[in-house]
Amino acid sequence: MLVKKAYKFRIYPTREQKRQIVKTLGCSRFVFNHFLVKWNDTYKQTGKGLTYNACSAQLPQLKKELSWLKEVDSIAVQTSLQNLSDAFSRFFKKQNKAPRFKSKKHLVQSYTTKQTNGNISMEGNKIKLPKLGLVRFTKSREVHGRIINVTIRRNPSGKYFISILAETDVQPLVKTESAIGIDLGITDFAILSDGHKIDNNKFTSNMEKKLKREQRKLSRRALHAKNNGINLLGAKNYQKQKRKVARLYDKVLNQRADFLNKLSTAIIKNHDVICIEDLNTKGMLRNHKLAKSISDVSWSSFVTKLQYKADWYGKTLVKISRGFPSSQLCSVCGHHTGKKSLEVREWTCPACHMHHDRDINASNNILAEGLRIVASA
Repeated sequence: MLVKKAYKFRIYPTREQKRQIVKTLGCSRFVFNHFLVKWNDTYKQTGKGLTYNACSAQLPQLKKELSWLKEVDSIAVQTSLQNLSDAFSRFFKKQNKAPRFKSKKHLVQSYTTKQTNGNISMEGNKIKLPKLGLVRFTKSREVHGRIINVTIRRNPSGKYFISILAETDVQPLVKTESAIGIDLGITDFAILSDGHKIDNNKFTSNMEKKLKREQRKLSRRALHAKNNGINLLGAKNYQKQKRKVARLYDKVLNQRADFLNKLSTAIIKNHDVICIEDLNTKGMLRNHKLAKSISDVSWSSFVTKLQYKADWYGKTLVKISRGFPSSQLCSVCGHHTGKKSLEVREWTCPACHMHHDRDINASNNILAEGLRIVASA
């Protein structure tokens, strides 16, 4: 099966290549904002927005008026315009909010360029990119398939990354004739119906003390710059500390992503049917006592990874309705015992007298409900 797969690598551009990347980021942002103004004005006057083709036809004239737009990758500028058009399409379909202006102060800056006539190619530990030439990168794995586009991104930590989107052939994994139920939690990240509990590593919590200390330093340096009338963009000590804080957040993000990727891959490899509860994460985040812990465990990201990997490798992911009373049913006799407070971690069924671990019982109920849905489909 042909799928679109992204490969992410860190790149090490030279000083001149960094300047060119900054130029391209600026031009892409300018074009997006320029046509966003035109789009909004046209909508106010006529009640209808512009189209991608109408904006694209105006781009050559804009380049004649502003010659510096010709100094960067033309495909990146064109892609920025396409992104604006796509954003408006989703807005009119009520899939997202109206497009907003892009700011150069945004923490993450990126642009995308497409593969045309061999303008993107890999040569050993270097990749050839439009207007940049050969850029050195950390080649941690091979890129398989046809390259569609690449996205160059600059992180708040000052590091540069490239995401390569390729169309590649993925073969289904060998069937294991196994099914698993998963109950997601906070104390334990995931409780499996086979009795295994996956530890919640609490990546943010473990780094919290260090993060607070470094953020206090950042605040002091911001205050010092303000008292001395120095713009934060020109305050070297502030910018240095800002990158240090960003690197700590990068570390937390990378640890969490690595954990979720390894766990989701292991589950997909070892089971044909994966049953999981469809949690209302947005609603749960409104609980201020649990919001921080819920954000740290990244349930939504985990379920997303399970979904696309199941689609790729021929496995089945079953999402159980969030209204299903997985914690209220006895997984042995099916007796409904009613709601229980979060403090109750173990209980005994009054009907069959089976003693249950709350979470393992819930995962067993999720598995049974998932298999029932698969059988009735």
